[in-house]
Amino acid sequence: MADLEQQSWPQACLYVVATPIGNLADISPRAIFALSHADVIAAEDTRSSRVLLNAWGITTPLMAAHRHNEARAAQDIIRLLQEGKRVALVSDAGAPAVSDPGGRIVREVRQQGLLIRPIPGASAVITALMGSGVSSDENPTFAFAGFVPQKSAARQQWLRKWGGMDAPVVMFESPHRIQAFCRDLLLVCGADRQLTVARELTKRFEQIVTLPIGELEEWFMQDAHRQLGEFVLILDAAPKADEDELMGRANELLKVLLETVSVKDSVKIATQLTGLARDVVYSRALELKNA
Repeated sequence: MADLEQQSWPQACLYVVATPIGNLADISPRAIFALSHADVIAAEDTRSSRVLLNAWGITTPLMAAHRHNEARAAQDIIRLLQEGKRVALVSDAGAPAVSDPGGRIVREVRQQGLLIRPIPGASAVITALMGSGVSSDENPTFAFAGFVPQKSAARQQWLRKWGGMDAPVVMFESPHRIQAFCRDLLLVCGADRQLTVARELTKRFEQIVTLPIGELEEWFMQDAHRQLGEFVLILDAAPKADEDELMGRANELLKVLLETVSVKDSVKIATQLTGLARDVVYSRALELKNA
């Protein structure tokens, strides 16, 4: 701890502290130091945070800062900072302001020109990616979509959007909607696409499996415990259509578009929707127009 004491710990500063996502041991010495030396900890759920603080012998006072009082909490925190206090901001698990309350607080504190220090730590997104093997040094791209919509119609529309990406997509889902999610995913993305299911990350019953979407329902039915816990899901990148298929799609689009809009606009739209090179689409558009 001596080295930590020699580091910079400015007063009148908001410390945005990542906390464990399950295993209470997954907290850094720097996070413990920040929480211990803050004048107050602003917590999404004071009861949940108290469990973590008690485990590490931290007695710093708590205040509530959740999505239902975030505007008022932001003003209270700004006042404390202006008085020269150190304030630590935490969510239930993981990083505040990342699919958790806190973003508004950080934004309003920044707008006041006050100091902010993020203290990094556990991340459900990165933990699931580490255990899935879907990314690589050569192709590290992934997208984070956050929580899946609750209603089926909105969920299907959302999946059509994210399911078309040419990169793995990380999303969060709750246990009581996981089966409905899998049914909608099958409808939108088909049976052969792969999905990684990561549940109970860093906890005793942690499980990470990758299956074709068509096998998910049976996998969940084999053991009722598999439907428990919070889920991080990683949908494999959308398969790339071959050039003949894309050209056929562009051809059909151009036939319709050229009836109502200019060649230039038709080419622009068809290029955006197919991903084909503009000169290829333009050449075909001229052929159709002249015909």
